[in-house]
Amino acid sequence: MQMTGSRIIIECLVERGVDVVFGYPGGTVLNIYDELYRNADRIRHILTAHEQGASHAADGYARSTGRPGVVIATSGPGATNLVTGIAAAYMDSVPLIAITGNVPLSLLGKDSFQEVDIAGVTMPITKHNFIVKDVRELADTMRLAFEIATTGRPGPVLVDVTKDVTAARTEWISADESAALRAGAASTHRFTAKAIKSVTAMELDDAAALIAAAEKPFIYAGGGVIIAEAASQLREFAERLHAPCALSLMGHGAMPADHPLFTGMIGMHGTKASNMAAGAADLLIAVGARFSDRVVSNLSVFAKKAKILHIDIDPAEINKNVRSYTSLVGDVKEILTGLNSRIAPKNISAWNGDIAAWKEERPSSHETKKALHPRFILETIHSKVGDEAFVTTEVGQHQMWTAQFYPFSKPRTFITSGGLGAMGFGTGAAMGVQIAHPEAQVVHIAGDGSFRMNCAELATIVNYNLPILIVVFNNGTLGMVRQWQTMFYEKRYCQTTLDRPPDFVKLADAYGLPGYRAREPEEFRACLEAALSRRGPALIECVLDIDEKVLPMVPAGKPIDELILEPRES
Repeated sequence: MQMTGSRIIIECLVERGVDVVFGYPGGTVLNIYDELYRNADRIRHILTAHEQGASHAADGYARSTGRPGVVIATSGPGATNLVTGIAAAYMDSVPLIAITGNVPLSLLGKDSFQEVDIAGVTMPITKHNFIVKDVRELADTMRLAFEIATTGRPGPVLVDVTKDVTAARTEWISADESAALRAGAASTHRFTAKAIKSVTAMELDDAAALIAAAEKPFIYAGGGVIIAEAASQLREFAERLHAPCALSLMGHGAMPADHPLFTGMIGMHGTKASNMAAGAADLLIAVGARFSDRVVSNLSVFAKKAKILHIDIDPAEINKNVRSYTSLVGDVKEILTGLNSRIAPKNISAWNGDIAAWKEERPSSHETKKALHPRFILETIHSKVGDEAFVTTEVGQHQMWTAQFYPFSKPRTFITSGGLGAMGFGTGAAMGVQIAHPEAQVVHIAGDGSFRMNCAELATIVNYNLPILIVVFNNGTLGMVRQWQTMFYEKRYCQTTLDRPPDFVKLADAYGLPGYRAREPEEFRACLEAALSRRGPALIECVLDIDEKVLPMVPAGKPIDELILEPRES
């Protein structure tokens, strides 16, 4: 059966179970949008206010489901507006398929109207990308894009399609027929997705022996545990060892916050228990984590007393930032399952007592009785929405407070931009999460600085009646930058004070959703009750002290056990 390239794209998406795409139309993708119009009963399209919002929405969809998110944009500025979203997905290993149009083949390389070499632009921030110039290669390229995005360590893949290819026709061959043809003849395709390496029984035996010999084992787990769907295996692993377990920012939800072995976040804004344990352990077991600079800080003294066992699916991460004593490369779930079957349960030891003592040492600001404090806001929200709710954030102080104070207990319920730290990420991500989980409660925690960047997506939220609760932490400043200016730059507040519009409550009203403002605890409780009493989008602005700080904090370049626990002005 003959089909146009645009129809082939639609059929390939349907083959992979895609039922929703995010995007914004333009000239070079008009043929694709014409097919979306014809196939509206098969694939739902969500029109965002900006292509960046669409990319973050596809990302949020993917993070919360584990399935690839799909975003479509036109050539030139449409494609470049995806770059931040693609980079955010790349840094956090999110399966994202970005489909961009480009000018016709005859105009490529001639600086044509709205022409950008988007494959070249995104090469460093995609797992792979393709330029399709022949309609006969389109179906196999689309299928391979999904395979690459989801195999091994996930990541974004971009498929750039010239406009003439979307109009050209060729014979449609289904995935099953294509596989049969490839089996019968040598494939002419230049690319293949890499197979996942499996660990050997001997490797597992050696690792189990190393673990059994440890007296002070410490687990540092990251987002790879969640991606591998290995949270229950991680919990069993920690319980068998009676080992304290810390999480990276991306690992939240992999271990329940109320679990007695959970020590909290590790790194720059980690807990004293997590950071001290890393320095005192004799064996540090890193699981699905990459030893980022925000965790390690001063590399020369990080975990110097410990042998390091690094477990990860990506061999490129082994010894990249921190040299390991030994490593296991492969699927995290498979590896933890193998180790759990080999490890005899350990008894509670003096090591657990050390951890318990460190867990008691918290900044006094965490217990503050101030008018409206981030901890009160976040714990009150959790008390109302429960463990099943999804929480998205922007980037900054509010993000760290959410990681510190919100008691996540389930994987994929905390959606945030970790590696890239993209301000403006969360509003789009919240939309993607809500589209993926229409019956769920989605709460978006934003800072006033970040929220300004993509607040135009309120139009999308209202248009699709997405019942997202947006909570804006308004401290009138770029809070994290001001915190650094206060502590390390002698209070030289250069361009961080946000004494400017908009009035967020009036902004909400302008877009057609109810807005509330809270300045003290009882007022916030009333606002929250009102916002949650109706099934629809709502916004609550929380007015906070401009100098509220995120503590603990490890100054850049210092050992992670040298934490600042109490406010320091300069």
